Amino acid sequence: MSLLSRLVGKHTDPRAEVRPLWHRVVEIAREKPWYASFGVADTVAGRFDAVTLVLALVMLRMERGGALITPSVHLTELFVDDMDGQLRQSGVGDLVVGKRMGKLMSVLGGRLGALREALPMGDEALAEVLGRNMTLNDGADRIALAAHVRALAEQLDAVSDQDLLNASIAR
Repeated sequence: MSLLSRLVGKHTDPRAEVRPLWHRVVEIAREKPWYASFGVADTVAGRFDAVTLVLALVMLRMERGGALITPSVHLTELFVDDMDGQLRQSGVGDLVVGKRMGKLMSVLGGRLGALREALPMGDEALAEVLGRNMTLNDGADRIALAAHVRALAEQLDAVSDQDLLNASIAR
């Protein structure tokens, strides 16, 4: 293949396979019950927390489907691209974006670890983790939020690998 054809030729984005799943993660994180019923703050921070929570649950499900490791990497890349764009749109300059992205990735990694530990331990342990890791309104019912998170995790566990990749996650 010539250099010119490589430069102007069509390249398929390996992340295209999981783009519908990324969009579904964001859709689920934007559902009204998170904010109206379970006390997640309807703020930039609260919405980021909801997106990272749903993404972490999806990634934990993908960990258990051994063939989904590469797609989970692509899903993480879409998260990074989206958050990078959001930061830039909100006025964060080029010199600071990298540092902020490092912090956001650290937050995602922390959520993954905390949820990985808390999910098998019951709703009280999960409620404690959510209270520490989510931006919640005063008086938020953490136990109800934990039950909602557990229900989503169980729903994700019941979805086949292919349905997950196809973003076929009913709500």
